[in-house]
Amino acid sequence: MASGSGSSKNDFRRKWDKEEYENLAQKRLAEERDRERRDGKTAPPVKRDLLRHRDYKVDLESKLGKTIVITKTTPQAEMGGYYCNVCDCVVKDSINFLDHINGKKHQRNLGMSMRVERSSLDQVKKRFEVNKKKMEEKQKEYDFEERMKELREEEEKAKAYKKEKQKERKRRAEDDVDFEEDDEMAAVMGFSGFGSSKKSH
Repeated sequence: MASGSGSSKNDFRRKWDKEEYENLAQKRLAEERDRERRDGKTAPPVKRDLLRHRDYKVDLESKLGKTIVITKTTPQAEMGGYYCNVCDCVVKDSINFLDHINGKKHQRNLGMSMRVERSSLDQVKKRFEVNKKKMEEKQKEYDFEERMKELREEEEKAKAYKKEKQKERKRRAEDDVDFEEDDEMAAVMGFSGFGSSKKSH
């Protein structure tokens, strides 16, 4: 293994016999191959599904703003951060959690490869038709009755606004009339006006 005899007495580094270790590695590989042949088990290549979109909503807000006491006996799933039950790991923030669930390791644990199924022309046309129908349904939902209701509400608001304006004008007119009566009363009594120290000629 390690040869203690060095070329010089000052050389304290260990010397390794490379040929001996190479022979040991070859022998170990040969034994492993023989064992596999005897057992008849050769590991078949793993066939993974193509990448699919998620059919669930990722929950990022349920623990937002909550305080949790963590002890030594707290299970990993309840520790601070986002827990992935597929990979059995905790990720500390939402961005890294999204990176993790979209990543290669997580997808492999789900049994999927990172390859996406190529869509045919017919599939693309069908998807366009489905999206077009959804848009038409949204437009139908916004029907005539709702529009008329909104218009009536707007008209009522406009009428209420006009009434308020008219009331304000009436109040101002009444206030002006009151001031005129006060001026007449002051003139009769011999005052030229209230609150002014200037003399009018």
